Amino acid sequence: MSTRDSIRDWLVTDGYVWLHLAKTLLAAFLAMGVAMRFELPQPRVAMTTTFVLMQPFAGMVLAKSVSRFAGTALGMFAALVLGAVFVQQPELYMFALTAWVAACIALAVRYRQFRWYGFVLAGYTAALIGIPAVADPDSLLIATLTRGAEVMLGIVCSSVVSALVFPRHASATLAQTLARRQARFASFASDVLRGRLSRVARERRFADFVDEIVGFEATRGVAAYESRALPSGRRGLAALNSAFMDVCARLHALDQSMKRLPAARDALTPFLEELARIFEHDALDVHLAHYKATLATRLDFTTSAELLNRFVDDTLRYVSISNSDLSNESVASRFEAKTSRFVIAATFMRTGIAIAATAWFWIVTAWPSGGHAVIGATLACGLSSASARPSKFIMQMAAGAALAIVTGYVFLCRVYPAIDGIALLCAMLAPPLAAGAFLAMRPASAGYGIGFCVFFCLLAAPDNRMVYDPGLLLNNGLAILAAMLAVAMMCAVVVPPRTQWLVGRTLAQLRAMAALACEGKLADLGERFHSGTHDLMFQLRGLLVRRSREHRRALSWMLVTLEVGQAMIDLRREARALNAHCFPDALQSAWRASLARVLRDIAVLFRAPGSETLRRAIASVVASIVIAQGVRDAVPAGRAARRDMQRVLAHLHVVRTALVDPDAPFDR
Repeated sequence: MSTRDSIRDWLVTDGYVWLHLAKTLLAAFLAMGVAMRFELPQPRVAMTTTFVLMQPFAGMVLAKSVSRFAGTALGMFAALVLGAVFVQQPELYMFALTAWVAACIALAVRYRQFRWYGFVLAGYTAALIGIPAVADPDSLLIATLTRGAEVMLGIVCSSVVSALVFPRHASATLAQTLARRQARFASFASDVLRGRLSRVARERRFADFVDEIVGFEATRGVAAYESRALPSGRRGLAALNSAFMDVCARLHALDQSMKRLPAARDALTPFLEELARIFEHDALDVHLAHYKATLATRLDFTTSAELLNRFVDDTLRYVSISNSDLSNESVASRFEAKTSRFVIAATFMRTGIAIAATAWFWIVTAWPSGGHAVIGATLACGLSSASARPSKFIMQMAAGAALAIVTGYVFLCRVYPAIDGIALLCAMLAPPLAAGAFLAMRPASAGYGIGFCVFFCLLAAPDNRMVYDPGLLLNNGLAILAAMLAVAMMCAVVVPPRTQWLVGRTLAQLRAMAALACEGKLADLGERFHSGTHDLMFQLRGLLVRRSREHRRALSWMLVTLEVGQAMIDLRREARALNAHCFPDALQSAWRASLARVLRDIAVLFRAPGSETLRRAIASVVASIVIAQGVRDAVPAGRAARRDMQRVLAHLHVVRTALVDPDAPFDR
């Protein structure tokens, strides 16, 4: 490799890391300098804002800034209202403030991604403004205004630096992401069609696609903040992600049919081999279109043939959308994120107990640093609410905060008195803050970096009027540290996210998506079904240990939910499109009754899986197949209604084979 190639490779890997660190420090020091020039009381708040806001892509910063602005405004309003209603009543004030913070963090768990931080900040801002006002209510209005000014300054500095200084755009990476995903899927589909992968390998690849689908949806939302042209293509990107979910589900259903019906695989082997070779070509859309045009004339109508036909249709649609102008896409698709109401309630209860216990101890003991303890508890609950293991994340934050206390003590006693001027101040602050920001960029060490940067800025960053009181720094720091340790223990005891009961409720909500396929309105049902199923599986993958028995079981439920749910949606659509006038009246009523029983029993099976509900569902499907065959045979050969009924039978056979599969998780 030449020197030029080595430099280019470094620029697109480690170079981006160093660029992000440099931009983060530049935004922090710019916010600090402007806050000092405007003589705001706490430039440290503006610095903290930049460390929380800075992201690798400009759209991430802008999206987070919008959420932070809205959350700050809402928190300021809540602090003013609560302070006015409960003036000079600290017990009632802290009770109301605790309820407000717990509600905000619970909503943050419900509305994730960048909206998550907006809700977290709405609670944290109210605490940061209102807690000092417990002892001094007259300062509430001034504290609200100055806090808002400092936060907005941090938002502006982060946005300006991210947008103007060597900006990186998420929209520019979307094309590369889509190309890589399409190439990986083509390779995976070729391996599946040829039967090269084991069951475990196939399941893992499908699970990886779940992460890619949810991650792409987040990137798509971020990229909309970066370009004026992109919002016109947002609908096309959403449709593309929806089409990818459809084609993944079709591939799984086809693979399961080949596994359960060896005779069908033998009959379809030439067609599968030809399709596998097509996936290895570059001009996938052209070859697929030709394959589709000749498939119907070469293939007899069977259940597996119908699955192959629909897989080709959905793949062709996905490739066509990918190769077309996304701004011309007119079909609206919406990704619906779902969070179990039990998870939301558990988050509210856990947060409320942790903050209320800290506030009660502060009020009862009249602890001088108790206000900082409550702020630390609020930060710990808020920033860890997105983590599947909040106690571990808070312990990392506590370790980072402990290091920040030691570093802050050194800076307060030795560094600040020995330097003069903003340039030297920035030079001395750069090494520790850069180290903290670097740790925050790594998922495994994010808690350490966030804890260090946030609490170093809150405890020891320079202000316009410096107070050289090491005792105050240590007292406040130890109060924050003690509160975070207490909250970590609380999160490990009070309904932790990984508790079996909560995981079971999320898994039940995943299974209920199949019931939605049976009972929901058909309009946009496919998008709602697929997005909800993939999002819930994404949550479970965060909660469960990878490659564990529980993870395998959850993945099995996701795959069978996708298979049966998609078949039920197809069945309902085909049944609605049937020309009922071609069938005798007696057969029509019998068919409608049998279809209603199938929909009901499948929904009951996925809501309450067990031996009895499984037997009832299998019996309903078999009875419906018998009736559907009678309806089909009552129509003369060659009529369109007969072919339509044959497709209905294919969907029923898919459901039946899924229910009787010995590897299915229904009766374990």
